[in-house]
Parts: sequence; C-alpha cells; structure tokens
Amino acid sequence: MNVRILFFGITKDLTGESNINLEVNDNCSVNDLKEILKEKFKDLNNLNSYAIAVNEEYASYDIFLKPNDVVAIIPPVSGG
Repeated sequence: MNVRILFFGITKDLTGESNINLEVNDNCSVNDLKEILKEKFKDLNNLNSYAIAVNEEYASYDIFLKPNDVVAIIPPVSGG
C-alpha cells in the first residue's frame, strides 16, 4: 500500500526531502514505518526521538497504517 510521508524541521534536513510517497506492507505499523525510514534515511538515527502523526493526529507506535494515510515526522521543538 502507498502512504505519504511529510518531513518537518530537522527531519527535512536529515532526509533531504520535504515529502515522499512510500510503498509499505499492508500490515505496517507506525513502529514498522519508523524502522523503514531509519533504514532508508540513515541520518534519522542521529535523532533521539521524534513524534509521528497520522492524518493530522499524533499516533502511538502500535497503530496500523491504512492505504493513502498521510504521515508527518515531527522533530522535537524548543523555544520560549
């Protein structure tokens, strides 16, 4: 199945992409996707953590993706 991945902040810099379409297995969880992305974009391993949102809602790592989901990779944000 196809999902769309959006990269924000430092994840955009680390991947060199703002968004990609990615073909994943039908039973792909958010955690599985995270591992796929870390394999595809080795520099993501330099981040200690980042949030993942699916269809504009923060997602836990154990939910399963559906065809045409839009997944946002959101790095930690600091500021004041």
